[in-house]
Amino acid sequence: MEGRASIFAQQVEKETNKVSRDAENGIRIERYFCPEGVDPFEQVEWERRTATIKDDKGNVLFHQEDVEVPAQWSQLATNVVVSKYFYGEVGTPERENSVRQMIHRVTRTITDWAKEDGIFATDADAEAFYDELTWLCLNQYGAFNSPVWFNVGLFHVRGIEGSEGNFHWDKESRRPVKTLRGYEYPQCSACFIQSVEDTMEDIMRLATSEAMLFKYGSGTGTDLSTLRSSKEKLSGGGTPSGPLSFMRVFDQIAAVVKSGGKTRRAAKMQSLRCDHPDIEEFVQCKVKEEKKARALIEAGYSADYNGEAYGSVMYQNSNLSMRVTDEFMEAVEQDKEWCTYAVTDPTKVVTRFKAADLLRKAAYSCYVCGDPGLQYDTTINRWNTCPMSGRINASNPCSEYMFLDDSACNLASLNLMKFRKADGTFDIEAFRRAVRIFIIAQETIVDHASYPTEKICRNSHDFRPLGLGYA
Repeated sequence: MEGRASIFAQQVEKETNKVSRDAENGIRIERYFCPEGVDPFEQVEWERRTATIKDDKGNVLFHQEDVEVPAQWSQLATNVVVSKYFYGEVGTPERENSVRQMIHRVTRTITDWAKEDGIFATDADAEAFYDELTWLCLNQYGAFNSPVWFNVGLFHVRGIEGSEGNFHWDKESRRPVKTLRGYEYPQCSACFIQSVEDTMEDIMRLATSEAMLFKYGSGTGTDLSTLRSSKEKLSGGGTPSGPLSFMRVFDQIAAVVKSGGKTRRAAKMQSLRCDHPDIEEFVQCKVKEEKKARALIEAGYSADYNGEAYGSVMYQNSNLSMRVTDEFMEAVEQDKEWCTYAVTDPTKVVTRFKAADLLRKAAYSCYVCGDPGLQYDTTINRWNTCPMSGRINASNPCSEYMFLDDSACNLASLNLMKFRKADGTFDIEAFRRAVRIFIIAQETIVDHASYPTEKICRNSHDFRPLGLGYA
């Protein structure tokens, strides 16, 4: 064990010294994928194709002819990339018509940002980085999350300014400032977590920031347990609307704002704690709407998810999750009673029921319509990497990003099959180098991106959440 510990310590010291040298002198980029003096775009064979997407009845939803793509790309990859990520209206001069245009505007912009920040030791290292990143994207070794492809490079390469609205980190004042030209500091993160306070002003603030996130192609999650239940009282008298009523508002915003201005649906997560007084209504709300949709389908309306039946019912634009604690799950196992507590007075019991009954209702709803899911609040916070900075209350729509409220994560992924050698072994060295290139790119993006609120902008700068997954 001592020998292993010594080897590990030596490796840590070696890596630490390397990072120190990088920090002092700038990062060196050793070419591995793309040789010096070779244009990465000239290393692949190109061909012209037509990209078409049809619905299940054969109706054409998207069509663009004469697009240039790498010959090695599948037709599915062609259809998705051309329809979702090419900029401009089809048939207009500004419309992108080649994968090389799309990849170049992204990788060139990120490289120039990194040069501006003084990240690289030399200009040659910067160009090596551009070639390596371009090669990896072009050959489908890795890819950024959708907002990067939607938004990055539209200002720097194509001169499109965009509108004001978001916030970006200002290096001079060391604080978030309003972004005057939206695409100069583009929204780049796919995953957001936002908080909401129990005031009408903050509820509407959340609605606005969600709309801005959807506009630029991102998704967001919020835990609504901070909102007082419909079973409590307002300070001025009367009965509160409760989380489910405001969920209707959020649902309609998500329905009408297309992600990235495309036909991609908005991505959204809403959660509620198992001790919130409206939790029973929450876990059953979507299955009730499902029954309405099925009645409309039986009456002759289209069963298509984007058709009139599902378009006429609520809660169809969000994932739902019940936040459960260890205490709740133990109560289920032991068939014990469970209590919910007033949001305005956490010592006041509002309702009582068997914990197992609630879980059974949630399970039935999930069986019928896929929601709600479960998020294990106790375990999540036990694994919290920044517990002194706050608890984890919510997740992004897909639930792979769980972090502090009012934060964002910039995502990318690597295609593991590309690192599989002919003999079936894994190319560790190629993988290690690809990880380094993508992490440098993602780290660069953080302070050159914009965010819908000042809080998210500051937390992104301070915590710098990055996610590099695999596919």
